[in-house]
Amino acid sequence: MTLWRLEWLRLVRTRRLVAILAVYMFFGITGPFTVRYLGDILGRAGTGRIKFELPPPVPADGIAQFVGNASQIGLLVVVLVSASALAFDARREMAIFLRTRVDSVGRILVPALAVNTIAAVAGLVLGVAATWYETAVLIGAPPVGRMLIGLAYGVLFLAFAVATVAAVASVVRGTLAAAGVSLVALLVLAVLGNIGWLAHWVPTGLAGALGAIVRDADPVDYLPAVGVSIVLTGLLIWFATVMGSRREI
Repeated sequence: MTLWRLEWLRLVRTRRLVAILAVYMFFGITGPFTVRYLGDILGRAGTGRIKFELPPPVPADGIAQFVGNASQIGLLVVVLVSASALAFDARREMAIFLRTRVDSVGRILVPALAVNTIAAVAGLVLGVAATWYETAVLIGAPPVGRMLIGLAYGVLFLAFAVATVAAVASVVRGTLAAAGVSLVALLVLAVLGNIGWLAHWVPTGLAGALGAIVRDADPVDYLPAVGVSIVLTGLLIWFATVMGSRREI
């Protein structure tokens, strides 16, 4: 059995793939629905003295609702699932089994990194497809070009996030430690993204790019973050390989 097949079977048989797909699909379906009927829900929940009036929703509202949930809960699930695969040294027996059968850590790291990235991207694509359809039916069709560009930016961010987990897992041993430190690192980057000129350079800005681009943001504004994400993703993978090779079991 190859390591590629091992990673795939581990992702499928442990239901981790189902968890990723289910989270993104759930928010993809419920996001536009919530936006479309929020006014009615609040109206029924209020009393006769309180009247809720909300502006009519636009397609960007439905997409933004999905992006807000996916960039938080979806990312959390992706990080946890990725950490469970990339922190293979957390289980001594598994580490010995894998390391004694390959001539380099890269042969262990690459399949785990690729499979989990593909799973995360599949979840995002399905979620975006669901929210795209629901938004078109309930509110109105969002612009196709902007949707595809925003989706591409989101895919790039998820690749960066999984690479971050790989780099952290090469330094710490525990699965929860790898997930926790990775989430803190991504949170710090998100905070930095709120500082003036850094906003268009920080990779975490790509996580919410879809919602902003569909509304009125210029896709070109995110190109600096795209370049930084590509470079950092490569460096993180290199770092994970080097540090993993130096680690003693």
